[in-house]
Amino acid sequence: MKQLIPGLLFAALWASASVATKFGVQSVHPLILANVRFFIAGGGMLLFAYGIQRTKNAWPTRVEFRQLAIFSLLNTTIYLGAFVLALKQVSAGIGSLSTATNPLFIALLSAIWLRRRPQLNELGGLFLGILGVGIATYPLLQTSYATVEGLLILLFGMISVSAATVYYASIQWRLPNLVINGWQVLLGGFQLLPFTVLLGVLEPTTFSNSHYDLRFWGAVLWLILPVSVAALQLWFYLVRQDAIRASLWLFLCPIFGFAYSYLLMNEPITLYTVAGTGLVICGLWLGRK
Repeated sequence: MKQLIPGLLFAALWASASVATKFGVQSVHPLILANVRFFIAGGGMLLFAYGIQRTKNAWPTRVEFRQLAIFSLLNTTIYLGAFVLALKQVSAGIGSLSTATNPLFIALLSAIWLRRRPQLNELGGLFLGILGVGIATYPLLQTSYATVEGLLILLFGMISVSAATVYYASIQWRLPNLVINGWQVLLGGFQLLPFTVLLGVLEPTTFSNSHYDLRFWGAVLWLILPVSVAALQLWFYLVRQDAIRASLWLFLCPIFGFAYSYLLMNEPITLYTVAGTGLVICGLWLGRK
């Protein structure tokens, strides 16, 4: 019960990131959307922590800055950068479904990190999860709701965020959640910035064709407040309570995600979608058993 309300809120808010991103990339290039989001969200959280809350003894040490830089590279720069790039080429529902495979990769990477042989249920769960995503995306490949390139980018991002979760859980953090979140998002923006600038040099029309309209700012604000601030704060709270149980709330992300994409983006829900999602959930259950 202690995790019920935070867990439900986390799943509902985290799943909404796919639809919000899908709206945002219709106005600007995905990397521009990501950088604007990271700088505003990270700067805002740190301003609140240091300027309004006046949190004491919360300035990172040199070692903590290095830890935050590694965490932000995996959790923000690579994962969220790959996520927004992939959402240009895959449906919002598939974006949410991919998020649910996170616990399977976490289990596998934890086994590698701890130098132990992965258990059969972990490997079986990973296989079912990947098979489920494949079945759910098969008809979307035929109808231009997904591309192979987009799915590979999404897979790369999921491996990165799973590594970030394992890394985060391996460290005894002294800093408050809000400070950790603010720094890792802001540092992630600085780490992504060179790629965004390079994009502008190689493709000048990328910036000139961007439209900073109401749809863009609505997507940015949603990704900042409910997702980057609220959902991540809830996630850090759940992980600190119990990392294994926290990952189980990702079960609900595909259900929320497909509901959002169907209602807001008119994306189809087919028997393939239901069967694929069912396999992912079975894989999660088997991997966590």
